[in-house]
Amino acid sequence: MGQQFSEISEGQQRFIKEQKLFFVGTAAAEGRVNVPPKGMESLYVMNKNRVIWLNVTGSGNETAAHVQQNKRMTIMFAAFEGRPLIMRLYGSARVIHQGDADWEKLLPYFEPLPGARQIFDLEVDLVQTSCGMAVPLLDYVDEREALNDWAAQKGEDGIKQYWSDNNQLSLDGEVSNIVSKSG
Repeated sequence: MGQQFSEISEGQQRFIKEQKLFFVGTAAAEGRVNVPPKGMESLYVMNKNRVIWLNVTGSGNETAAHVQQNKRMTIMFAAFEGRPLIMRLYGSARVIHQGDADWEKLLPYFEPLPGARQIFDLEVDLVQTSCGMAVPLLDYVDEREALNDWAAQKGEDGIKQYWSDNNQLSLDGEVSNIVSKSG
């Protein structure tokens, strides 16, 4: 049933690349646990122990607030078609903001997305797989463009204003920095 690995194998990398959806788990030392769904082809496997994912503007900014306090992150994938499988990547993450030195180095790994807000860089120390036999079979239809359309309509200045108005505090009142301390 469940297996553990110290790195992401080539087969596991192929499985990750095929997934249209993943979930990111983070938590501060106290307060709520955050597990948002992510998609939009926003995750890239850099090597056997490192993945990066591009975070776009959303209603909250919990992941950044949590990672600033507690670097633990889990990314989970579940096969909704084909052979059943659940895979979790456990590790230590850092948040990279626009203006940080690594932003320009890592951004080219992704297709441009309006409202791009942060890149999360996860150093993976454990890969765990389990059967996934209870995960339902679902058909992938298409990507939703509503968030991209919303961000494009707001424009860069509108997005920055949205960050200021809506993305500064976590649900538990912790500060969620949007930009680097230097930028």
